[in-house]
Amino acid sequence: MFARPSTTAIRVFISRLARIAAITGVATTLVTAALAEETAVARTDQNRGNAVTHWNAIALDAFAPTQGTNPLTQSRALAILHAAIHDALNAIDRRFESYTPGLKAAPDASPDAAVAAAAREVLVTLVPEQAMLIETAYNRALSTLPDGPARTAGIATGQAAARATLTRRQKDGNETAAEPAYVPRPDPGEYQFTAPFTFALLPGWGRVQPFAIDLKQHTLEGPLPLSSAQYARDLSYLKSIGDIASTTRTPEQSEIARFWYEDSPLGWNRIANTVVRQQGLDPWSTARAFALINFAMADGYIAGFEAKYRFRFWRPVTAIQQTSPSWQPFLTTPPVPDYPSTHTVVGWAAAQVMIELFGDKMQYSATSLTLPGVTRHFKGFSPAAQENGMSRVYAGIHFQHAVKDGQRQGRSIGRAVAEGLAPVRSTRASR
Repeated sequence: MFARPSTTAIRVFISRLARIAAITGVATTLVTAALAEETAVARTDQNRGNAVTHWNAIALDAFAPTQGTNPLTQSRALAILHAAIHDALNAIDRRFESYTPGLKAAPDASPDAAVAAAAREVLVTLVPEQAMLIETAYNRALSTLPDGPARTAGIATGQAAARATLTRRQKDGNETAAEPAYVPRPDPGEYQFTAPFTFALLPGWGRVQPFAIDLKQHTLEGPLPLSSAQYARDLSYLKSIGDIASTTRTPEQSEIARFWYEDSPLGWNRIANTVVRQQGLDPWSTARAFALINFAMADGYIAGFEAKYRFRFWRPVTAIQQTSPSWQPFLTTPPVPDYPSTHTVVGWAAAQVMIELFGDKMQYSATSLTLPGVTRHFKGFSPAAQENGMSRVYAGIHFQHAVKDGQRQGRSIGRAVAEGLAPVRSTRASR
């Protein structure tokens, strides 16, 4: 899962999950119930015949145990997964541009077998600790398909698509993203490690090769000057609303903070899965939608982390404790610099792709692993993305300016990514 699994800092990060779970109110039994609900969704998808949404749900099951550890590698793996699925289907019937060109055409192959084989190959490679879950799902999927040349050709096509995508991304920079280690400087405004962490996560992730964007087209100006009146207002507001014992944060704002605290790739893929099923898309259009959404999230983390470690801006807890040493944020501050809020970048990137594909008036419901049992309802993707961004302010872990600029960067990335994997011929598959 991680760029360097042996890195002591990342092992420490994982060991703190129990504390984070306690803070966010996640009980083991409730998490188990949430995972069971996702598995039920996956089985329903399979019964409905949409292999792409089915394998998206299986992938979320595979990543759920790593909730809170490393959403960056989740985003990369999910982008690779859906690129491979997209390419496998388009080798069977070329309706959209491929992510990795050159795959051999297979017009007689089974689409469901191709999707299953592509997903299995990618997930076993990138999430080997979940091999049992993945192999069980794969064998179940194949058991529903008649044996014969179509299934055999589908398996070969899916495997070829997965291997081509994995090979293309093999040396994309993720393997050295933990280096060099971040060393804080003592200057005012400089990011310092935040308790309970004694490290900064993946300072080189901004060097990972993007999936679909040119980083230079999505740059940001930087955090507010510490001497500015706007920064002073930002600091004062955050100190009040983000305090663990805040009297200004409303119960709903506290709920929003906990609800959206979950890893962005898991939450936004669940939303996408719900929306795609509501839209009744066929597998080809489903595969394209998932690929674009996950490209946008993966590239959002890359662009956001490039800015984070370029500007190295301190987190609210560090700034506020300069004058109020006992102040504590409502939720645990992740071990990365403040600017921009990549949670916001990634959420808006995913939302903007869906706005470009489906418009901004769809009604849907969403759930969360970090607040099981709670369902929030939305009309449009903008309200969800707005809530997602502000959740970091309510949690006391991001300045509003980091959220505001994160929104701008995320929307820019989403618009650019949504133009990718273009149709190559007229088709009835779009909706």
